[in-house]
Amino acid sequence: MRFTLSVIFSAVILAVLVSLGLWQVRRLAWKEAYLADLQARIAAAPVELPARPDPARDQYLPVEVSGTLSGEGLQVLASTRDAGAGYRIIRVLETDGGRRVMADLGFESIESHEKPRLTGPIRVIGNLHWPDEVDSWTPAPEPDKGLFFARDVPVLADALGTEPLLIVARATEPPVAGVQPLPVSTESIPNRHLEYVFTWFAFAFIWSVISFVMLRRIRLKRTRPQKGT
Repeated sequence: MRFTLSVIFSAVILAVLVSLGLWQVRRLAWKEAYLADLQARIAAAPVELPARPDPARDQYLPVEVSGTLSGEGLQVLASTRDAGAGYRIIRVLETDGGRRVMADLGFESIESHEKPRLTGPIRVIGNLHWPDEVDSWTPAPEPDKGLFFARDVPVLADALGTEPLLIVARATEPPVAGVQPLPVSTESIPNRHLEYVFTWFAFAFIWSVISFVMLRRIRLKRTRPQKGT
């Protein structure tokens, strides 16, 4: 009876572990397809700025906007792997259609900060973005210094007096000297499902070995002759 219960228990645990591994395989396929669709949307041909942008509908929408940089702006603390600490340069873009929106022109290192800012006519090609970067660890902004620690679009728009609309530049014409565009991409979206696949199947393999050893010992005890018989 003990051997039968042990077999059933081992089989149930193994089935659960294998099921979790197979579920992660399906999740991996879904996530890869989702990221591929998202990347295709990000890289699509740009369109005109929508009259009434909606964050749910227009997230990552590629746009092309011409206008004038007013000189107003702020910076958001950021870092890159190659350049280290610096700032995302956010500037007010007054469009040819009379709207005031924000343009994330890209990354500027601390060393090159405080150089004269570009003003005047510009064409921005990029993507609409409403980043979700604020959490309980995010420091409070310092608006008197024009320094922010997250791209919280409503907060930035309130500080600059613009629509709550952020265009993250892929390219600008003319280019902004000293500023490296940091376009929207799928690289920052985590996809750890392959890691989880290996984890669950590794657990299943380890459990199989443990179960085999345990069941073998139980079986040997059952078949071993008792002393005195």
